[in-house]
Amino acid sequence: MKYPRNAKIFRGPIDLAPLAGMLLLLLMLLWVSSTFVHAPGLRIELPAVAPADLPGTTNASVTVALDLNAEIKKQFYYENQMISEDALRAKLVAAVRGSKEPLTLIVEADKAVSYGTLARLCKVAAEAGIHDVLGETLPKMTFSPSGPTPGR
Repeated sequence: MKYPRNAKIFRGPIDLAPLAGMLLLLLMLLWVSSTFVHAPGLRIELPAVAPADLPGTTNASVTVALDLNAEIKKQFYYENQMISEDALRAKLVAAVRGSKEPLTLIVEADKAVSYGTLARLCKVAAEAGIHDVLGETLPKMTFSPSGPTPGR
């Protein structure tokens, strides 16, 4: 038995209301799901400094991060891993030996870390053979209106 075919290919204009509804729903789901994603890592609030001629380096560099636990537990963060002071010294010595040029230590320290902890890290770096130490900072947000200033 042969059934009659009454299905026709759609050739009319696309209705935009259902398409807009689906896109809005997709946008809301992506927006809501992105706020629930927890980014693992260490929260460090770098100090903000006004834009100026801050020094940089052209040498190879190694990075050490410090948070407030560095003062209490005497632990640093090197290569995204928590590390003790003695192990950090050994890693820095190995990095100096493996490098053909002088190394610069980049310190990512929280703005609440004390000067004593920074001095202790500089001493560890000097014992390892690293003599250049730079602190990483954030540029301070400055507002410069593009229009005329009042009173002029």
